[in-house]
Formats: sequence, structure tokens, C-alpha cells
Amino acid sequence: MSLNRKEFLWASALAAGAVPMTGSAGLFRSNRQNMCGFAAPPIDKVRVGIIGLGMRGAGAVQRLSKIRDVEIVALCDLLEEKVVRGQKLLVNAGRNPAKVFSGTEEAWKGLVALDLDLVYIVTPWRLHVPMAVHAMKNGKHTAVEVPASVTIEESWELVETSEKTGKHCMMLENCCYDFFELQTFNMVRQGVFGELTHAEGAYIHNLCTLITNERGQGSYQGQWRLSQNIGRNGNLYPTHGLGPVSQCLDINRGNKYDHLVSMSSQEAAFSEWARGNNKKYAGIENYRGDMNTTLIKCAKGQTIMIQHDVSSPRPYSRIHMLQGTKGIARKYPEQRIALANHHHGHTWLNSAEMKAVAAKYEHPLSRTIGTIAKKVGGHGGMDFIMDYRLIYCLKNGLPLDQDVYDAAAWSSIVPLSIESVAQKGWTVEIPDFTRGAWKTNTPLGIVDVDPTKLPLLNAKNIGYQTHGVT
Repeated sequence: MSLNRKEFLWASALAAGAVPMTGSAGLFRSNRQNMCGFAAPPIDKVRVGIIGLGMRGAGAVQRLSKIRDVEIVALCDLLEEKVVRGQKLLVNAGRNPAKVFSGTEEAWKGLVALDLDLVYIVTPWRLHVPMAVHAMKNGKHTAVEVPASVTIEESWELVETSEKTGKHCMMLENCCYDFFELQTFNMVRQGVFGELTHAEGAYIHNLCTLITNERGQGSYQGQWRLSQNIGRNGNLYPTHGLGPVSQCLDINRGNKYDHLVSMSSQEAAFSEWARGNNKKYAGIENYRGDMNTTLIKCAKGQTIMIQHDVSSPRPYSRIHMLQGTKGIARKYPEQRIALANHHHGHTWLNSAEMKAVAAKYEHPLSRTIGTIAKKVGGHGGMDFIMDYRLIYCLKNGLPLDQDVYDAAAWSSIVPLSIESVAQKGWTVEIPDFTRGAWKTNTPLGIVDVDPTKLPLLNAKNIGYQTHGVT
């Protein structure tokens, strides 16, 4: 068997111990550019095509249709009825009908072939990378639902394609734009918590009913999400908890993930639920463990704990905990902050003190568009802040808040945790998708928007009924 040059270089590097086994297939590419801080030319009217019109996709249609300088050019879904529903949402919002694509597994390629600026991908996980890569290679920026990729190879493919084409690839991590997450990020930047030493995040959300739903509104087409939980034992959905704390820790922008260990409990909660609610799903073999706990070590010494449990009868939680030398913040089960200069950190701030802190450290994005975001909706408004900020950056030629390295690194915890669990909690190295640029990349700052530079279409009739699950 002969090796091409790329394979030879890669094999040689492995033999020499130059890169870890979980490393890059593209370390030697010369015609790439650093996408951290990258600003594409401004776009006066952002032409968007949306692929996937289920729970999350329908909400994206409604949110984006509120922004004046967005033109939703095309809609695509495998099922024609979902395209029809998306078209109705556009018309009801006073927008022109879009071109529609449906009916086959390849229909989305017709959408990508159109004259678009942004392809917005809201599909099952296995399709994220093929669609994003195809779109970037055809000259489109991409916004991809979470997780952006499900293998290390896919993460590298996103990175290399974005670098080579000079097209943005942003993972749609909406939780980075939730109000408390924005507030605590601002507090980190203001030094309120001192030097961060530890952070925690999670996706704890009982989805048993949702992922076994076989048809109709509120179901995953073909029960694709149920199938993801069979034979894949690890943290399958880390980014909602991981993204916000990673921004606080400057991951890829002055810091990086170094290695992780991961363990999963036994499977019991899903089987218990199935026996009492839907016996058809009782006794599924090789179903992932109920609770996965992954511990990440960062290059600058901090640790991050990320948990995943979508089977146990527990209230929803993303934890969102930041711990530093001067204080701590935690979002769930209720927002709490403790500071070293307040009773030496031994007690939480009371409600009046919490309100004062929230007012003092409200993030500019919350202050500027938070009220309208809550009216538009999408998980309390964070979805709209995310979409508005994305379009604002594209229109005004600004770097995005999340880049392809974030998409790759945050998503890489899925396969790496699976690998660690399979090896009984062994340490697994985490690739550096920036190839060393993290040392000089500029940390994300406190950003804002000017609504006069991106007006809404009809501020008097702005609300919509939220869709989807986060």
C-alpha cells in the first residue's frame, strides 16, 4: 500500500512522537489562515439558506425573519410538510416566499448552490460536517447547530476547510448568550472573581419522552437522537455547559484544553422510565450510562467538570459554575454569587445584593437588545441575541464571537469522552485545533451592537412562539 505525501508526513510525525494520536490531519497545510479574529468583508444584506426545519429550524426562521437586513432565500428539509410550514412562517412574518427544497437526502445541495452568504444548518448531528464543509467549499459562511462535529476527524475537517476557504464556521452555541452567562462573563473580564481556578457545566435534561417520540411535532425525525444514545457511552452533548465557561477561561485565545478523563455510571434511569411509560424501549442493549462526568485539565492549570444526563428524573440544569480566587458564581438550581469581600465568601449574596450586582455587571448585549430579545424569544431570548449578533458581525465585517476552533474543540469532547470511558477513565489528550496560535490569539472581549446598524423589520409586532429544546 502506497501513501500520499499528506499520509506519509502524518505517519512520520506519529512515528517520531511529534503529535498525539488524537492530533491533526492537517498540521502541514501551508495555504491556511488563522480564523480567530478573522473578519470577512461586510455584507449589506445577508442572504440565508436554512437546512432543517424541525424544532430548532422553525425557530430560526421566525427569529431571522425579524431582522430587516436578512433575506431568507431558501428553505430545505427532507419532509415537504416541514418546508411548507417554514414557508408559512415567512409569509406570516411579511417576508417574501423562499425557494424550497425537499424530498431527497441530497436536496440540500440545491440550496447550497444558490447565491447565498450564510448556510444555517439545523439537522441531525451526522449531517453537520458534510453540509458545512460543502457550503464553505462553495463560498458560503456557515452556522452549525451543536455539536458541530462528532469525531476528531470531522473537527479537523471543519478547521481545515474554514482556514482554506476563508469562510466562517460558527457553532450555534446559544447558551453563550444567556443573560446570566453574559453577566458572569462580564464579571470575569472585570476581575470580580479574581483568577479562575475551576469551572463546571452540564446538560442535565430528562429527554426520555422526547427522544422516543416517533412522529409529529416535537419528535426527532426517524428517532435519530435516540439512536445516538446506543453504543456511544460518553458525554454526547457537552457544549451547552462547556461553551460559556470556555469563553471565560479563554480557551483557544490564551489558553487551551490539555487532556481529559471521563467516566459514566451504569444505565438504569432510561430502563426504569421505559418499563413504566413505554415498554417497547425497555431492555435496549448497549445504552449509554445515565450520568457521564468528564474532567478537563487546561494548559494554564484550571479544571473543568462537564456532566451529561438526559435520562434521570432531575430538574433541568447546565450548572454554569465559575470559581476563582475572589469569588464564585453558580446558575442552577438558582442564580447565586459569593464574594471573598462579603463575609469572606462564607455566604451567598442576598436578593438585593444580587440585583445590585446584576445591574452593575449587566453585559452590554443584554442591556442593548435584551428587552427585544425576550419579546422575540427562543429559550428566553438567548437564541435571538445569538442570531442578531451573528448577522450584525456579518453585515458589519466584524470577527465572530465563536469561530471554527471553538466549534472543533468544544465538540471534540464527545468522541474523546467516549474514548476515555471505553479505556476505563484513562487520560486522553485533547488536540490543539489552533496549532499553537492559542498562545497569541486575542481573548474575546466585551462586545456590543448598535441597533441602528441592523434594524428590526417590525418592532411593534415582534413576538413569536418559541420552538425547540436546549
